[in-house]
Amino acid sequence: MDHAAIRAQLPALVSGLIPRNVRRFKYKVYDGQPRTSALGFHVDPEPFKGKVVVSNDEAIIVQTGRAEFAVLDRSLTTEAPDVGGKVLVTPYIRRRFDGERADTPETRTEYHSDGTPYTMKTMVLGAAPAKLPIPEPRCPELGSLIQQLETLPAPDGFRCITHMLVDAGASDFTWVDPLPSNIISTPPAIGFSVSTAKFEGRVSILYDRGVDAYAVELKRGDEVIERREMVHFDTLGGVLESLIDDGRWRLIQVEILASGRRQTRH
Repeated sequence: MDHAAIRAQLPALVSGLIPRNVRRFKYKVYDGQPRTSALGFHVDPEPFKGKVVVSNDEAIIVQTGRAEFAVLDRSLTTEAPDVGGKVLVTPYIRRRFDGERADTPETRTEYHSDGTPYTMKTMVLGAAPAKLPIPEPRCPELGSLIQQLETLPAPDGFRCITHMLVDAGASDFTWVDPLPSNIISTPPAIGFSVSTAKFEGRVSILYDRGVDAYAVELKRGDEVIERREMVHFDTLGGVLESLIDDGRWRLIQVEILASGRRQTRH
């Protein structure tokens, strides 16, 4: 979507929709690119409702307030509503493995000196972690792999690798957590199932102590579909993206609530 063209055309497109006593209007563009706060942190937008006021080959413009608009990249929308239709729009949101937003405050139970429990909610500004559903390991190398998956960025620069796994439908996690003395004969590993347009099956990430690198293996049943050797930690995100990420996470979910015909985009 051509941002310069949209900025130039927008005043003319929405001028008739703004009350006469309002001199300025606000708009946000949703084009699959990450949004940042005033402090420079990546932020996940909230879903919003509105009325479609413009629909052309490049953009769908939704009025969300008296003088507020959302500009959607038409190529990324899951529905193509008619002008006048009321819609619920859900841009991409990073999520955890339990389905909650990744920026949801973490809840934990603490105890008073007399043993009475109380609940605390904590959130680190700018943080949106997606922690693997794996208990604290005894093997340091498995611990390093978990930390790398949870903290290293995916190639898009917005998500971490674990967000990418959530978007790929990762489930049914297994892990190998050997004693230090067995690290060669029983390599540390994490396995999970995924289902994307690129690949559906089991993915395994195995640590090779001899070369201090990982192997990434794709399997369907007992058949090995593909195996990548010598994957270092700084290329792990790129390798996983090339194998399992189909890009559909960028789609802007549009649900037509009223006065529009459904035209599903593929």
